[in-house]
Amino acid sequence: MPARLVVLVSGSGTNLQALLDACTDPAYGAEVVAVGADRDGIEGLARAARSGVPTFVERVGDHDDRAAWDAALSEAVAAHRPDLVVLAGFMKLVGPAFLGRFGGRTVNTHPALSPSFPGMSGPADALTYGVKVTGCTLFVVDEGVDTGQIVAQVAVPVEDDDDVDSLHERIKTAERAMLVEAVGVMARDGFSVEGRRVRLGRAAR
Repeated sequence: MPARLVVLVSGSGTNLQALLDACTDPAYGAEVVAVGADRDGIEGLARAARSGVPTFVERVGDHDDRAAWDAALSEAVAAHRPDLVVLAGFMKLVGPAFLGRFGGRTVNTHPALSPSFPGMSGPADALTYGVKVTGCTLFVVDEGVDTGQIVAQVAVPVEDDDDVDSLHERIKTAERAMLVEAVGVMARDGFSVEGRRVRLGRAAR
C-alpha cells in the first residue's frame, strides 16, 4: 500500500503540485490523501480539487485561541490517517497538540541550508551576509523555527548578479526536486530519527 500523505498549504501550492505529479506514478510509493490549509480561496486548495483530493480548512480566526486551532488542525489531519504530514508552504507554526500526534513524521522545507538563516527571509539573509552558497533544507518539524532534524539538503550557488527574487526562484526549483525525492524515499523505504540524525531507506533499518 502507498504511504498516506496529508499536505498542508497556505498559498499557491507549487510544492504540493510536485508531490501530486509524483504520486501519479505507482512506483513512487505515496498517495496524497488530503490537503489542508489555514485559509480559504488559495491555489493550493484548487490544485487539490483538480486532482480529486479531499481538502479541509482550519483558520486560526475561527477558534478561541491558537491552542484550540492547533487541536482542531490535529483532529482534521488525523481524520485522514496519515503516515507522513508534509508542510508545503504552510505559513503557521504547529503547536504541542499537533506535535504530540504527528511529531517525528511531519516534515517541512526551508529556503536555506539549516542551521543558517532560519525564519521567513532565508534568501535575503543569505544575500545580505554575502555567502557564496546557500540552498534548501528538508527537516523534521519540532517546536522551534526551522530547528528540526535535517532530512535532506541541496546546495544552490549564489551568483554575483542575484537579487532576492532570482536567488529564491532557483532555491525553490531545487526545493521541489529535493522534497519529491526525499518524501519518495521515506514513503517507500522508511526512515528513522535518532537524536539529531535522520536515516533514510536502508540506513534506517
